[in-house]
Amino acid sequence: MDAASNTNTLDFNSKPASWRALGYFNFYRLLLSGLFVLSANIGLLPAPLGTRDEPLFRLVGHAYLLTALVFSLFVARRAPRFNWQIAAHTLIDIIMLSLLMYASGGLDSGFGMLLVIAVAGGSILRTGKIAIFFAALATFAVLGHEFYLQFFRLAASLNYVHAGILGATFFVAALIGVFLSARVKKTEGLVKRQAIELNELAGLNEHIIQRMQAGITVLNSKLNVVLVNDSARQLFKRAGPKTAATGPTISGFLRTPVAEWLAGRGPDSRVINPGNRDFALQLSFIRLKKGNDFQILVFTEDIALLRQRAQQLKLASLARLTASIAHEIRNPLGAISHAGQLLNEAPDLSAGDKRLVQIINDHSIRVNTIIENVLSISRRAQAIPEKIEINAWLAAFRRELIARCALAGEDIETASAAAELLIRADPSQLRQILWNLAENALRYGKRRPLLRLYAGIEPVSGRPYVDIIDRGPGISGDIMDNLFEPFFTTEAQGSGLGLYVARELCEANQAALSLLSSSDAGATFRITFIHMNKKMI
Repeated sequence: MDAASNTNTLDFNSKPASWRALGYFNFYRLLLSGLFVLSANIGLLPAPLGTRDEPLFRLVGHAYLLTALVFSLFVARRAPRFNWQIAAHTLIDIIMLSLLMYASGGLDSGFGMLLVIAVAGGSILRTGKIAIFFAALATFAVLGHEFYLQFFRLAASLNYVHAGILGATFFVAALIGVFLSARVKKTEGLVKRQAIELNELAGLNEHIIQRMQAGITVLNSKLNVVLVNDSARQLFKRAGPKTAATGPTISGFLRTPVAEWLAGRGPDSRVINPGNRDFALQLSFIRLKKGNDFQILVFTEDIALLRQRAQQLKLASLARLTASIAHEIRNPLGAISHAGQLLNEAPDLSAGDKRLVQIINDHSIRVNTIIENVLSISRRAQAIPEKIEINAWLAAFRRELIARCALAGEDIETASAAAELLIRADPSQLRQILWNLAENALRYGKRRPLLRLYAGIEPVSGRPYVDIIDRGPGISGDIMDNLFEPFFTTEAQGSGLGLYVARELCEANQAALSLLSSSDAGATFRITFIHMNKKMI
């Protein structure tokens, strides 16, 4: 296409719809010329077709049909260029229909309307100045026909008024064709821009869905998977290889709750445990209408993450509470403690009074320790997890614990199920977790080793863990339910925040702290860490 065509017309060579329109136009040409040839060959030409010159009508009709067949091949091959073919098709239509009009008696034969269709079709398919050229050429053909009859066929009737009106009709048809074509192109451009925007919006939506932390799964009415994002795949993978949404269908833990919900026997939101007691999922179901059918939107979230978010809200509330505690309690507590120390220095105190002063000082220190522990929770920074080789880390922690607590080497043991075991956690917060648990184990330990640290991998979920094993009397059943509650303690001097802080820190690192076992031989606490996938490594 030349430069002028690029500025005035669209590039039709890359538009299948335009080529289809040209094919329909050529089909009309084939049908019209075929009717002419068929009528001539069977001798049933209706008047006024061929009344002036039947041999010429037959010849032109066959030529018109042959040309239409050749054009069909060009259109099918889409060569030569679209604009050239439109010009050739319209010019041939004007020439052939003009000759057929002459052979059929002139303007009264009705071929003028066929010329209007040819001009209008060419103008719609090929806009610009050439559309006016088509109208002018058809007008010259009609007027030329009348001039020919006047000078060479003196007996023929002339009708210049009819020819002029028909010429004006050609120009009107050309202008209407140009206008309609411009509207079509404008609409086509608008539709194309909207399609691009919709595709971009769909891509953006897909990107957002794939990047969402919540698992998104879309199922059709037959429970076949329509869409599943990366977060859902990771959650299904952590749930176990037999419970994943694989292929076009769902299986395992997801099918049963969805089927129950569809049957009206299940809630819109439920928590399930797919087989690993340290891993639970919350499923939420929404029905989406799609015409006469429906789809099911399933939100899947890790309970550990939900607890972590809830914990952040608790910490925010606790920070405001501890600020009030520090202001309202700490200052009076300091005054009480200072007064107790002054009383203790009085020379005339009896033994009983000194005992009372000692009680005041001891409990002042205990209350201050509780406030410090609570403040340490509220001030805790957000977890910054790192990749940690837990075997080497536990060995270093063992050396630190022995040095700080003045223990013998045989008092603490470390072991591992693998030569190298990677976890993901905040190192400083992991140290605080282990320190709280180790202090409890050393406090209650009766036999050597007082504390045993064991690292391994859970066989079902594949998640790494660390067991903290003591050799104490175990934990009685009546206190297990309140074991991780804040300020719950069985020690007279304890604050009751050690295990609570340890669990809160574990949840901040997407880990789980639980009491694995307890007996007369001792208790075992287990820290189960987040699954290490390839992206984390």
